[in-house]
Amino acid sequence: MTQYHFVAASEAFLTVEEPLDEVLRERVRNYGEQGKAIDFWLVKRPAFLDAPELAAVAANVPRPAAAVVSTDARFIDFMKLRLEFVAKGSFEAPSASIPDALAGAA
Repeated sequence: MTQYHFVAASEAFLTVEEPLDEVLRERVRNYGEQGKAIDFWLVKRPAFLDAPELAAVAANVPRPAAAVVSTDARFIDFMKLRLEFVAKGSFEAPSASIPDALAGAA
């Protein structure tokens, strides 16, 4: 299993109100220069928020939601500080309740 970390908020907040695309583009550019593989994703309507073990965190996230998910805990700490009004958490996947870490809900 892989440990994933995330920040989540309303989809409108992450995709419209915050200049998130600018932060992610800069990170993609930086990774490209370093030859590093991408380890973060923007997931709209993340299915993992429906997992029972994330119920406490998910209760604080307006729907429809979006999340920045990464295997890099430090990047998610940075995103929490940068975005401020987001919920932060982590989970392991694949698991019985989260078969696909990056799946969007139907």
